[in-house]
Amino acid sequence: MSRPRQQAVIGLTGRSGSGKTHLMARLLPALRARGLSVSTIKHTHHHIDIDKPGKDSFIHRQAGACEVMLVTPDRWVLQHTQPEPSLRDVLGHMAPVDLVIIEGFHASIPAALEVYRPEVGKEPLFKTQTNILAVATTTPSAVPSSRLTLDLDNTGAIAEFILKNSCSVQLI
Repeated sequence: MSRPRQQAVIGLTGRSGSGKTHLMARLLPALRARGLSVSTIKHTHHHIDIDKPGKDSFIHRQAGACEVMLVTPDRWVLQHTQPEPSLRDVLGHMAPVDLVIIEGFHASIPAALEVYRPEVGKEPLFKTQTNILAVATTTPSAVPSSRLTLDLDNTGAIAEFILKNSCSVQLI
């Protein structure tokens, strides 16, 4: 009997334009330098198409394939034609790693770090989301003193926080 697999995860959340992708681009090398294998998930509410009209893989999907895998010498991508899966389902399709950092899936990620910049002019998520453990910001005075804040420019401290506060999701 096989045991369910566990996967360490943490969310990276924040409003559009707050700097989540910039932080992710700094965190990944910092975590990799510590010897960790790290994968990411980016969830969006926008409808996008990573394929190009006229390409064979696009034609396969348009003709009705349930899945289309595109394989190149240095990467591969598997496209599913189905309703949006749950976070647990998506994680179950990924290879096991030391940590998965998830951008998006706000309602279903168990623990998250919010990137907040008041100058973006949007309300912070920490006011309404209970899964936010800390706020990374360049303006700590904009965050209530009862909230743990991290310096958004201190990648090392944020990496340490993530390592200490990631949580485990049981996969089927």
